[in-house]
Amino acid sequence: MFWRLLWQLLRGSRGRLVVAFIALVSGAAVISALLNVQLDVGRKLTQEFRTLGANLVISPGRFPEGAALQGEPESSPQLMEQEAALDSIARLHTTDLSAAAPYLYVVAHAGKTSVVVAGTWLDTSAKISPTWQVEGSLVASRYDRTHCLIGRAVARQLQISPGGNLQLNYMGRTANLEVAGVVDAGGAEDNQVFVNLPVAQDLAGLPGQISLIQLSVSGTPESIASVLAQLQSDLPQLQVRPIRQVTEAEGSLLKRIRLLIISMVILILTLTALCVLGTMAALAMERRADVGLMKALGGSIARIVGLFLAEVGVLGAAGGIIGWIFGVALSHWMGQRVFGTNISARWEILPLTILLMTLVALAGASPLRLLGNVKPAVILRGE
Repeated sequence: MFWRLLWQLLRGSRGRLVVAFIALVSGAAVISALLNVQLDVGRKLTQEFRTLGANLVISPGRFPEGAALQGEPESSPQLMEQEAALDSIARLHTTDLSAAAPYLYVVAHAGKTSVVVAGTWLDTSAKISPTWQVEGSLVASRYDRTHCLIGRAVARQLQISPGGNLQLNYMGRTANLEVAGVVDAGGAEDNQVFVNLPVAQDLAGLPGQISLIQLSVSGTPESIASVLAQLQSDLPQLQVRPIRQVTEAEGSLLKRIRLLIISMVILILTLTALCVLGTMAALAMERRADVGLMKALGGSIARIVGLFLAEVGVLGAAGGIIGWIFGVALSHWMGQRVFGTNISARWEILPLTILLMTLVALAGASPLRLLGNVKPAVILRGE
């Protein structure tokens, strides 16, 4: 009998209930989309910030953070052992390390022109510096001793194009290389010559020595801080620092976006509850006669109010389910427009959306509780 009465209530007030249902579906769609973005926004933002390059640097001594960010050599060169530092990085128990590359800087001569030679692993250069625009080709192997990359400014100064030959001289040592590509980075890299690390070490006569290591660590600011702390513990004799321009910007933006999403969710829940409240207040006035008749027939107040609340609960749950479906489509659209990629549908959002919409519907149905004050005698007299 209870479910038959519930079905009749849903059918008998379709006009009013449709308004409340549309409000619940709309609220559920936006909330589920925002929650989907909230759960996926950290990974998407991390992908975007990794295009800025390295965010951690290991060095043997003090250096300007801006120089480390742009790949500039230190003003007073200090060196460290390559093997010890790289072994500590290899022992990191994390999947957030995207790339790591050691660097050795040498000021050599190309003919009569002084050039900064940056020895590194050229096969990881695209990961450490993903914004590079290369005319020609990258060097695919870190063991290639015959090819190099040169910055746009160096290529213009020396009048060399991809496929040309470059001879580097330093303290009586010489390296003959073929230019594989010309790098256009829009920064200090345009004034450097990039060779594989063994070439720079042989040219400088510094086997096994490096100037610094750049690391690109993905994940949340908390996971980056965890990697930083582990490296500082493993390498107490070295300086491990974040590139604050990148890490602080990432953490700040992530916090602001999360705060915005949470504020929007609270606002939408409030507006949805107010819309349901207005609809239910009008519905309560229409049902005074029905309630008076049920009470006259012996229905208890608890059962009558429970019947109406069950009606609203069913409405909220249905609105949550349908709204979640629309929310998945909306989050997909937001992902394409904002991040240029898909936002994954998170199934854990479905029960949360249903719960929120049910609670909102019940909160908005508070005027129905006033039906318990209806007096059967007054209703039967037509007053």
